Amino acid sequence: MMVQIGLAALLVVAYVIVSRILKSSVALLGRTKAVSEVRITYVSRMLNLGFTGVFVLLICLVLGIGYGQLAIFFSSVFAVVGVALFAQWSILSNITASLLIFFGFPYRVGDWVKVVDKDDEILGQITEISTFHVIIHRLSGDVVTYPNNLILQKAVVRFDSREAAQAMSQFSGSKPPEQPDTAK
Repeated sequence: MMVQIGLAALLVVAYVIVSRILKSSVALLGRTKAVSEVRITYVSRMLNLGFTGVFVLLICLVLGIGYGQLAIFFSSVFAVVGVALFAQWSILSNITASLLIFFGFPYRVGDWVKVVDKDDEILGQITEISTFHVIIHRLSGDVVTYPNNLILQKAVVRFDSREAAQAMSQFSGSKPPEQPDTAK
């Protein structure tokens, strides 16, 4: 029994140390990529939640809770969570895409980009990357809210400047084409 308590105490100390390292590493990476503090906090919390789940599983194993009991408990929890998330699949995919964008997206806030979409020209400056979407201000002044899971599926072209983006626009300038006056 003393060995189990000692191992549990060691796991708690390791949990505290690793969670602090994880939090500071995410914060350092976020500052390096010029990500907002809100986004850094969100990613830290999501990773800490997963790490806490692994910690609880390890504590249960160290304290002698049987594999069968753990399997029943976790399968029940995963079944309930799975049914709840199946109804909200797009939300889950956007959250997962948000984590992928944080660690591997080659574009940052302030970049001029064009999302290659056959239905519409989405060309403008990225002004925010949030949990569920990327906000792009178009050359015409419109604001596009593009879902994270879709921006990972589309080709994205990055431009060096506003002028380079304007040159690639299907519109002639920064204003949308004028409509003919038919109200006579």
